[in-house]
Amino acid sequence: MLLKDFYSVLGTKQEGKKNITQIEINKKHAIYSGHFPGRPVTPGVILMQLFKEEVERNCGCTLEFKKGSNIKFMAVVDPNKDAVLNLESEIEETNGEIKLKGIARNLEGISLKINSFYKKLES
Repeated sequence: MLLKDFYSVLGTKQEGKKNITQIEINKKHAIYSGHFPGRPVTPGVILMQLFKEEVERNCGCTLEFKKGSNIKFMAVVDPNKDAVLNLESEIEETNGEIKLKGIARNLEGISLKINSFYKKLES
C-alpha cells in the first residue's frame, strides 16, 4: 500500500470476468490536510494507484505502471461524502503485460474510468 492507512478493503466479489472490491477511504488521512483544507478531494493519481493495488492483490505480484490509454476523471471524490468506493476491474494478462479496464463508483455514480497497462516486476 503506497499510502499507509489510506483505505481498508471491506469486501470483494467476482461477477463473471469482473472483480468488484469495496473500499472505505480514511477521511482523516493526512493527505487531506493539504488537498484541500476545508474541502478535501482525493487526488486523481491516488485513485489511479487504488486500481494498481487492486490488480496487485488479484495477481499476487508487484507491478509497474506502463501507460494509460484512456483515463477519465468523472467526478470529485470527497471523502466526507464518498468514503466508500466500489472498484470494478477486468484484468487480462498477455505476454507479461497486464491490462486493466476499471471503473470507480460511489453512491452518486462513476468517479473514474481507467484503461491502463502494467508490467510485472521480478520479485
